[in-house]
Amino acid sequence: MNASQAQERVRVEALDAILGVALQVLDDGFVRVVDYMGGDRSIVQAARVSYGAGTKRISEDRGLIRYLMRHRHTTPFEMCEIKLHVRVPMDCWRQWIRHRTASVNEYSTRYSLAIDAAQSTPEGDWRRQAALNRQGSDEAIDVDTGTTLSERERQLQELARQVYEERIAAGVAREQARKDLPISTYTEAYWKINLHNLLHFLMLRMDSHAQEEIRSYARVIGRKVVAVWCPFAWEAFVDYELESIRLSRLERKIVRLLSAGEPAAAISELENAGLLKRTAEGLARNRERAELEEKLREFCIDVPWL
Repeated sequence: MNASQAQERVRVEALDAILGVALQVLDDGFVRVVDYMGGDRSIVQAARVSYGAGTKRISEDRGLIRYLMRHRHTTPFEMCEIKLHVRVPMDCWRQWIRHRTASVNEYSTRYSLAIDAAQSTPEGDWRRQAALNRQGSDEAIDVDTGTTLSERERQLQELARQVYEERIAAGVAREQARKDLPISTYTEAYWKINLHNLLHFLMLRMDSHAQEEIRSYARVIGRKVVAVWCPFAWEAFVDYELESIRLSRLERKIVRLLSAGEPAAAISELENAGLLKRTAEGLARNRERAELEEKLREFCIDVPWL
């Protein structure tokens, strides 16, 4: 690699085309690409130090990136970074900020007035608490009930904003006036992260078990940002991580036994592992076994113990 090649900044035309564009999420949120460094070519350069422009075919670059993703060689993906400007409800941001692998600077309601916007819930989008997952939600609540809930939400948000503005007008310090604002209030932040950590964020937050609101942001970041920024890396991520199925040692054994036509042996293995216990009411619930059952159905394998 000569000096001019080493100093040349990697540009991605498809991402340049959306720089500064606010990609809408929820009712008043957005994701906006502020800046980026690198792209698929940067991943290849890092993995193949002697790489020089024109010395490898694009198909070989794609194959190398897929190899890196498949075998979890993660450091080359750290050569790419992106800075996003996001507007997100505070309750959703609480989950987001738990990912401590990014550089963050958030809008301050101590120095500035709180953003006059709160995430509202359409009448058809209220969800019931999941019966099996204490931190998840389930099917939608009926629209008639949802209509009442949405109206009450509107009233609550309007009252909270009114009280906040009354405090500000009375001269109350912003840091104190804000304390009763609902966590549906939008906040904004700059969020800078490398591609390796961003893909980990997307793996968790695009998952079907993640809260729908943060999934909405993750889908936009993944499909509308990463997919155009690093298309080879995104393709590999979807194939080997996002839409893959991982099997534990025990799960592999169960799959082999069932595929070999030995359901009794598979049941015995589960019993020995403590995953198949029966009570007077029937088969005891077990989350690990339920996840195995879901994987078996994906492979069109009958579940003999049900």
